[in-house]
Amino acid sequence: MTDQKLSETIEDLMVARNPRNMQDAQAALTPGYYLRAAQQLYAARGNVIIGTGFPVADTFETDGPVGALALYKALELLGNTCWLACAAPLAAALADDYRILPLAARDAEAAAIEAQHLLTELKPAAIISIERPGVTNDGRYYNMRGEDISPRCGIFDTYLNLATCPTIAIGDGGNEIGMGNIAHAIGNLDINASITTCDELLVADVSNWAAYGLIAFLSRWHQQDLLAHHNPLETLQYLSDKGSVDGVTRTNTLTEDGLPASDGIALINELRGLLGFVDIEPKALIDGL
Repeated sequence: MTDQKLSETIEDLMVARNPRNMQDAQAALTPGYYLRAAQQLYAARGNVIIGTGFPVADTFETDGPVGALALYKALELLGNTCWLACAAPLAAALADDYRILPLAARDAEAAAIEAQHLLTELKPAAIISIERPGVTNDGRYYNMRGEDISPRCGIFDTYLNLATCPTIAIGDGGNEIGMGNIAHAIGNLDINASITTCDELLVADVSNWAAYGLIAFLSRWHQQDLLAHHNPLETLQYLSDKGSVDGVTRTNTLTEDGLPASDGIALINELRGLLGFVDIEPKALIDGL
């Protein structure tokens, strides 16, 4: 299978369930977007900034951080130095175990100063946004229920706007950073759409899953099964212990967007199968915890 065909297969797989109309978003993107984004990461050497964290019920949701941690670990295994950009309370929750860039700014001017300082200092080789709130036309941030979450979300858009390196954004609903790339295609969705753009936009039914599509390509090119290093259920337990909630149900469960961990594990195994790696049974992983 060619890289292009693999990318198109992954792109279809990522939106097969279509709970939030991401097949409409997919149709607006030029096929091969997973391949193009992965090529940018493959070429990246040095610091990589990964922004994540969507505020829900005064804490943070599981979708976004699970994929961000998978990318962090995979890219570190390949020799990069990764940084997680996130706001409170996620920043504090992860600070003991990961390099953190706290998103402390609460207005656009302060955010621009914060971002420019850190971009100059770190000189990132790539920036990834996974399930980060994106600013809307009115300068505010909203969740999928239309609630204004601006005071609690921090600002990451500025990092992508000011970056001189490749920028990749991942979303699953239309209100995330990067969705400005396809504003024409998501205008009819019941969402306060983000206007922030990026170099390469990836869509998926669950944003975490898009990270696995990128890691699949890195595994293929490095001839190393990087997906085998990630157990979604284990990561969900780690986040749950720190107060995470499911973004749909708003409960502290080992789920992502209302779906069980076994769905993410099954997707990883499907990707590993496409790459020719041996499957790990979802039940075996769950029973092992």
